[in-house]
Amino acid sequence: MGEIRPAPLSAPGPGEVLVRTLHSGVSRGTETLVFRGGVPASQYSAMRAPFQDGEFPGPVKYGYLNVGVVEQGPAELRGRTVFCLYPHQSAYVVPAEAVVVVPDDVPPARAVLAGTVETAVNALWDAAPLLGDRISVVGAGMVGCSVARLLTQIPGVQVTLVDVDASRADVAATLDVGFALPADADGGRDLVVHTSATSAGLQRSLDLLAPEGTVIDLSWYGDAEVNLSLGGAFHSGRLGIRASQVGVVSAARRGRRTAAARLELALDLLRDPAFDALITGSSRFEELPDVMARLAGGSLPALCHTLNYGGA
Repeated sequence: MGEIRPAPLSAPGPGEVLVRTLHSGVSRGTETLVFRGGVPASQYSAMRAPFQDGEFPGPVKYGYLNVGVVEQGPAELRGRTVFCLYPHQSAYVVPAEAVVVVPDDVPPARAVLAGTVETAVNALWDAAPLLGDRISVVGAGMVGCSVARLLTQIPGVQVTLVDVDASRADVAATLDVGFALPADADGGRDLVVHTSATSAGLQRSLDLLAPEGTVIDLSWYGDAEVNLSLGGAFHSGRLGIRASQVGVVSAARRGRRTAAARLELALDLLRDPAFDALITGSSRFEELPDVMARLAGGSLPALCHTLNYGGA
């Protein structure tokens, strides 16, 4: 279970900003896993959010999709709308370099997706898709949908979202990509990006590959076991599985891009209004404990569920 607690708020010092939150977003896969206590002990350090309070398994203040307005701080930031990898909180003080200015033509509510789109950017740096590739994205959640939309910007690429939920076909249409249920998805794919965090999804991703193809796996499984059948085409087809995660900049760009530059790119890409299809519900900040319980229990279906704060 969760609860909202008061947090002390100090005055910003030199080089710090006071941010008043407008919106925050629930990163459904990771945050519900944390909410359920599913972080394995070996990953307690790796899974810490940038401004997390408390220690796993809990209680913890966790989250990283926050958009607000700078009320105090350096003159060039005062009054600007910013994104920060901060948990769900109505106001907070952080170093000025921890916030990134949201472009004027990106609505604040859409900007909460910056952390998710940043993950998708990193994944595509890892995957290195080529012109004309046939690509499936297995798992039509926040990350999968973001990856699929970015792939549409590459000429000649054929993209199909694959998910067990037939209603995600409407989202796929908005993102201008194809859709298929797992049993109906076409094989022979040059690349598959897997985001469903299930054994079945990863197995289907392998099954969809052409010989010599690779699955880029963005899923975070927590303490769940993953079972695969590798006695088929995995060996003879020389198939590959490669992990991708946002904690470090992809090796393909690490020497030329910083994490801050990657986040700035994600916010620039959010000028695309198609990303609004990923925001599927909103609640008041005060409703967060109930929202988390419903998301974790499956009674509240959502891609990205946002929280609105007073005056937002």
